[in-house]
Amino acid sequence: MTADPIATNSSAAGPGAAGRAYREVTDAHGRVYRIGETDRDILGHSRKLMVYLPWIAMMAISVFEYAYGSAEDTLSHAHGWTQSNTFWILSVWVFFQAGVAFPCGWLRERGVLAARRAMFLGSGMCLVGFLALSHLSDVWAAILGFGVVGGTGAGLVYATCINMVGKWFPERRGARTGFVNGGFAYGSLPFIFIFNYAFDTANYNEVLDLIGCYILIVVVCCAFFFKDPPKNWWPADLDPLAVSGNRKNAAGLAKNPPAVRQYTPGEAIRTGMLPLMWISIVMTAGVSIFGISFQVDFAKQVGFGPLVAASSMGVMAVINGIGRGVVGWLSDIWGRKPTLVFVIVVLGLAQFGVIWAGDIKSEWLFLFFAFLSGFGGGAFYPMFAALTPDYFGENYNATNYGLVYSGKLVSGLFGGGLGSMVVAAWGYNGAYALAGGVSMVAAAIALLLRQPGRSRQVTPAPEPHTTG
Repeated sequence: MTADPIATNSSAAGPGAAGRAYREVTDAHGRVYRIGETDRDILGHSRKLMVYLPWIAMMAISVFEYAYGSAEDTLSHAHGWTQSNTFWILSVWVFFQAGVAFPCGWLRERGVLAARRAMFLGSGMCLVGFLALSHLSDVWAAILGFGVVGGTGAGLVYATCINMVGKWFPERRGARTGFVNGGFAYGSLPFIFIFNYAFDTANYNEVLDLIGCYILIVVVCCAFFFKDPPKNWWPADLDPLAVSGNRKNAAGLAKNPPAVRQYTPGEAIRTGMLPLMWISIVMTAGVSIFGISFQVDFAKQVGFGPLVAASSMGVMAVINGIGRGVVGWLSDIWGRKPTLVFVIVVLGLAQFGVIWAGDIKSEWLFLFFAFLSGFGGGAFYPMFAALTPDYFGENYNATNYGLVYSGKLVSGLFGGGLGSMVVAAWGYNGAYALAGGVSMVAAAIALLLRQPGRSRQVTPAPEPHTTG
């Protein structure tokens, strides 16, 4: 039970991104760190901007997923769509929003698609998505415009923002990843109430067109400042081979030691951990998407008024987003895996709670479990986003996380479209019970996760190189 020794430094001098010298050091596992350059040397300003700008962009695109359920009744009446039509449009959107993460990461890591260009392209496709939803009554045309084009655009923005944070904050990424990821949920709050109270067949064209323009402007403005750090970059004020005096960083890294090396996608798959993460996110995201898609309709069927229905979705969106930030911060203290399991269990229990609240027709209890469902249904995303570079390193994170996140494309099918079939066959109670059971199985799978290449017997305290 001996700790790995600190590796001998093998330094290499070279010009930094802004002309400042850097050197490369290697730890006991053979992992290389590029040190000497500060964030200001590379960016010209603090790397904190690489948290706030992705956060703003994520809030802009959140209207796609988290407010859609509140708009579907008006869309159905305006275009003559059935409930099944509207759910399949969202399902196709989810499929492409999640599916583009891997090819986007692959292109970024090969220098074909720079972060800024990915954001510009994504913003234009988001605009096309809302124009299609506004002006195309043919359901297949709407699926192509909103689902395929809009979903791909939102996916480009989402993947670029999440990976940007992971690259710039390799030493304490949980809280920051959670903060940025949270914007993807609570950014939709104003639109949820707009769709419930100020959106009808008389103005839907204008509202949807304006939303598309809003997304385009916000994302383009943020994208102008996007820039990736150099490969293997590490903060200049934190020694990757020895725990620094910064006790805050040291504690976080002790609970979440860095990847032992930089795994390529193929290597990450062969560890067996990436496939487990993929299966777990398929199941968990499916439950989350189911809740987003059906909560408003379930509330209305039970007999709750439009205010409760809208508020339940608003509560879900806000807590979904805030929960991502809180859980990200918590994972830096507890550790990523225990926090992930906790979140998935909460999500599962909330599904059974929604059934109970509906059965006894308690509006306050319904809002409470909407609170829990929102918390659990969003907080697992930043956990997987942070766990992926923790396990496999930052250099291939855009691709590796793209593979993990691609599980959501499968989730979109049974969470939305197939979920509507289950509701039709078993009713809301049966569907929610199934969702709760699926979540518990996902939590059990998450318990099997472990960091590749690092002995479980090694205790973090005597391993100073774990700040890398």
